[in-house]
This record gives sequence, C-alpha cells and structure tokens, in this order.
Amino acid sequence: MKTSTMNMTEGSILRNLIVFAVPILIGNIFQQLYNVADTAIIGNILGDGALAAVGASAPVYNLIIGFAGGLTNGFAVIIARFFGAGDTARLKKAAALTYVLSAGIALVLTAAGLLSLHPLMSALNTPSEIINSTESYLGIILLFSAVTIAYNMLAGMMRAVGNSRAPLYFLIVSVFVNVALDFLFVGAFGMGVAGAAYATVISQAVSVVLCFIYAAKKCRVLVFDSSTLEWDRALIADLSVTGLSMGLMYAIVSVGSVILQGAVNSLGTATITAHTAARKIDDIFMLTLGTIAMASSTFAGQNYGAGRIDRVKKGILDSILLSFGWSAFSVICAVFFRVPLITALTGTADETVIETASQYIIINISFFFVLGVLLVLRSSLQGIGRKLVPVCGSGIELIMKVIAAAVLAPQLGYFGICILEPMIWVVCAVIVLIDYAVFLRSKSRAVCAVSQ
Repeated sequence: MKTSTMNMTEGSILRNLIVFAVPILIGNIFQQLYNVADTAIIGNILGDGALAAVGASAPVYNLIIGFAGGLTNGFAVIIARFFGAGDTARLKKAAALTYVLSAGIALVLTAAGLLSLHPLMSALNTPSEIINSTESYLGIILLFSAVTIAYNMLAGMMRAVGNSRAPLYFLIVSVFVNVALDFLFVGAFGMGVAGAAYATVISQAVSVVLCFIYAAKKCRVLVFDSSTLEWDRALIADLSVTGLSMGLMYAIVSVGSVILQGAVNSLGTATITAHTAARKIDDIFMLTLGTIAMASSTFAGQNYGAGRIDRVKKGILDSILLSFGWSAFSVICAVFFRVPLITALTGTADETVIETASQYIIINISFFFVLGVLLVLRSSLQGIGRKLVPVCGSGIELIMKVIAAAVLAPQLGYFGICILEPMIWVVCAVIVLIDYAVFLRSKSRAVCAVSQ
C-alpha cells in the first residue's frame, strides 16, 4: 500500500518548508482552539472567576504535557534522520521503541502530576476562591494525559517522515467535537469547568483513534511491530538523550512559567483573568513562529541525515525570513485589533482587565522578530544533534524567570512580568546564534580537511 511521506532532501527548499509547514500551522491553530474554546465558553457562560481558574491551571498543565511533547518530538527527530538517510530498518526499530518509551512516560507523568497537584497549586498562591475549580479542571486533564501524549507521539512520527497533512485532518475533526461537547457539558449539563476538561479529553481521544487507523493504512512503517522491537542500546541511548534534551528544554521553560504564574496569582483575580486572555492571544500569534521552527527542525533532521549541510543552512535562513514576515503581521494585528480580541475571548467589559491584557500583548508581540530567530535556531540545532546549548539556554530562561518572580514583579508589578520574556528572548537568541556559528565553522573546517 502506498506510504504517505515527503522527502525534503530534494527540490525547492522554500517550497518544501511552506508545503510542510502550512498543514502544521492549520493543525496548530485548530489545536489551540481546544484552549480558546474552553476559554471563550467558560468566560462567557461561567464568568471571570471560572476563567481565572482555568488560566491558573495552564502553566502546570503545560509543564507536564510540554515535557512529554518535547520527549516525543525528540524521538521524531531521530526518525527524521533515518528517513532522510533512507535507512528503513533503523527507522522501524526507532518507531517501535518510541511506542514503548512513550507509554512509560505517560504512566510516570500521570502519577506525578496527580500526586503533586494540590501541593503545587497551593504553593503557587492560587486564590482560595478559585483553587477548587482549578484543581478540578487540571486533575481531569492530567488523569487522561496519556491521550495527549499518544497524539503527540503519532503526529510527531508522521511529521518526521514528511506527512504533516494527516494530523491536521484529525485535529479538525476533534476540534469540532470539542466545541460541541463544550456547549453540551458546560452549557446544557451545567458541569462547570470539569465539563470543559472532559470535552477536551474526549475530543483528543478521537484524534488518537483516527491517527492509529490512518497509520495502519497509509504509514505502515510507523506502526508498532513486535518483530522490530529489540534491545538496541545505542539506539535507545540516542532516542533517550535526544528526547530528554528536548523534553528538558520544554520542561525548564514551563517550570519558569509555573514560577511566574505564582507571581501573577499574587496580583489578584483581575490580573489573572487579564493575563489568561493575553497569553491566549499571544499564543495564537506565536503558533506560526512555532510552526516555522517545527518545519525547520524536521527539514534540518532529514537533510542532516542525508549529509546535505548546504540545504540545512539554506533551510534555516529561509525559515528565519519567513518568521520575520509573520512577526511584522503580528505587530500590526496587536496594535489595531487587541481590544476586540480580548473582549471576544473573555466576554468582559472590565477596563482594568482590558488595559492589563493590552500591555502584555503589545510588549511581547513587538519582540517576535527576536523570538523567531530563537525558535528556528533552537529547533534546527536539535534537529542536527546539537543538544547542549538549547537546553542551557532554557536553563538561563528559568533563572531569569525566578529572578523576575522575586524582584521584577514585586518592584514593577505586572509591567515587570510583561518585559521579562522579551529580555529572555534576546539573551537566548544571542546564545543560539553563537552555537550556530560554531557549528558552521566546524563544518567549514571539516570540508577544508577533506579537500586537502
């Protein structure tokens, strides 16, 4: 049966990036709609308090799921290299091990998340009036986190072999299911924030089932096969190191966000509501930058596996130029449309909430040009096997967020939180630029040595 894949080691680089990235972007938009639908329905039906409860849960949820997503993306990087090199046997072995390692991750993270939920939310200064709702929402999401991990695993493996369309189709279906169930559970059944959590979990389960069916029919090379499952110490180490490096990168960033959320929580429910809305809008515009970075990572992985360093370099440059174009568009939207977006998302008419959210949006999106460079280089460096510097950069981000929570927020209030991430992006962009320059120099020396 025909396998649905895309080889990005040949043909136009820019076209490959765009053709591969567009379905990912659309899919990411629909995936983001999971959260946007929850936010809009909860904000308009249940009010600001319920919205703040969901917003307070976001950093903890992102910590658990971000770590798992980073791990599965790391596994996919190895699969992309084998695909680019045309090594089908190793690819199948890597895919089989990915299933096993992902299952173990799901068990550990679910248990850890549920056991630490209440102590963590208390430590984050979650206001007493919303803590029960926050734990109710997050507890359901964490209980079924294996569903999210399964989707990330399957979608990551499909993208590794160049198939970015199938995950899109399944997300579109699941988002419609999610929105319908949101209205049913939250509106008709009156289940509160727990209803929104159940709607998200069920709709994600739909996408997982569809992914499995599609893989069995169109991407057989990615289907679990016990005959290819064997103890390959070198391959397990490669998968684990790459996966852990990307997982730690995401986790360290998320830990910083959890700490920062504690500072936001201390500023009151109105600020939590404003920050929740601002982050949702910011995340929507950030999706395209993340998509470009993801496409660049897969492109770099396939071409690095094929030994095409010239295409790796050109792919990174084209990806950065694409990110600049989107950043310019995002700034224009932030300036002219932020207020109606905030109002539509939250259903609030509170001027304090609108002004506070606007401040965050304007400051953050203005630095998207820097963020685009950071994301493309960080993802591409992971794609070509340079793991240490991206992780160290994430560690610096964690340290700066800790300092901000202890110093900037108490001294400058919410403005201190607004300026933090742009400061981090600038510092980390410089770090990855230096590492990329080192990589280019090392390859240049290798070429000179061969020619001599």
